[in-house]
Amino acid sequence: MNFLAYFVTFENLHEVRRLCHWGPVIALSVIAICSTMAILDSIIWYWPLDTTGGSINFIMLINWTVLILYNYFNAMFVGPGYIALGWRPENQQEAQYLQYCRVCQGYKPPRSHHCRKCNRCVMKMDHHCPWINNCCGHMNHAYFTSFLLLAPLGCSHAAIIFIMTMYTQLYERISFGWSTVKIDMSAVRQFQPLMPFSVSAFAATLFALGLALGTTIAVGMLFFIQMKVILRNKTSIESWIEEKAKDRIQHYQTGEEFIFPYDLSSRWLNFKQVFTWSGTPKGDGIEWPVHPKCHQHTLTIEQLKQKTDKRVRSQVQYRAVEDYNGACCPLKKGLQTFFRTPCTEEPRIPLSKGDTILATRGTKWWMYGDKVLNDEQMRVGERVRGWFPRRCVEKCHYDTAASDSTSEKKVN
Repeated sequence: MNFLAYFVTFENLHEVRRLCHWGPVIALSVIAICSTMAILDSIIWYWPLDTTGGSINFIMLINWTVLILYNYFNAMFVGPGYIALGWRPENQQEAQYLQYCRVCQGYKPPRSHHCRKCNRCVMKMDHHCPWINNCCGHMNHAYFTSFLLLAPLGCSHAAIIFIMTMYTQLYERISFGWSTVKIDMSAVRQFQPLMPFSVSAFAATLFALGLALGTTIAVGMLFFIQMKVILRNKTSIESWIEEKAKDRIQHYQTGEEFIFPYDLSSRWLNFKQVFTWSGTPKGDGIEWPVHPKCHQHTLTIEQLKQKTDKRVRSQVQYRAVEDYNGACCPLKKGLQTFFRTPCTEEPRIPLSKGDTILATRGTKWWMYGDKVLNDEQMRVGERVRGWFPRRCVEKCHYDTAASDSTSEKKVN
């Protein structure tokens, strides 16, 4: 009972709600379909109990499934590691180099960012992944990357089983005209069990083959992206910060030299920051080993400079001229707006005529920004930001200097 109580706690049961999301539902469905069909087809194609090759094939198949699910659930339930609510640095003077999060009522340590989906500040946040319905960050980065490696390997093995099953079952039934394509299957045919390969079984195998090949390609590409992140010790968010740092330095011609602080100048050392024999990444998620020419707050100071620069040259004031209900794909706002909706989980914000919005970025058909709130809403820390159709707003042509003080009150 003590062993069971170690795993089944209220906190863990509370985390089970992460499964109730389209991402895990689809991911686990793909794993279940491919694994189940591969096991059934391996019994039809290569009976595992009478040959050494069949036994090895079957054991490897079960092994892939177990390892994939182990890393998937660890990536989901171990989580990225969250900053304690109300966190403050031990040395209060360091607070001037950090951003303050009003939602968590605390400061953000280096490399941490606030996730709107998780509603918490996340250690070394890379991105929020809908497939695990959690963030990829400090604590679960190794599990997440291992899952991205194992899933294509397991699906490749399953795809081979699907192809060979269809070949062996249809070779003697249908003539494909493959007079030169012959595979000696006498060893595996010798011990075939009595399991019928019907039309429905063929259709299911063909469907599972499509899932396996699609997963191999899509997830394999994600694996290479994550390995690039790990070997450079630079998250996707930090890559964007570095790019904006170079743009800021070039725009103002300051002559600064920005050195990314967390690249240890060795891919092996960067790799060992994430992958360890214990399974727990190095560091506490607060302090990090840095480049000799940098210090703990090199990146956070650059972030503060970029936030200040963003207020100066990025925020443009717009006024809503049409109502917008916050729909993801609003058909009433035009076909281009409907089909060019941003492919992101970032929220949409409803608008009413007369609302004022500070836009920070956008596309030809959509814009992203913060809605200007009244004093009472700002006092309680409320913030409304997201995407809205460009046709619903028009740029304010009057002097917006009076509104700059309002925008400066917004905390990122």
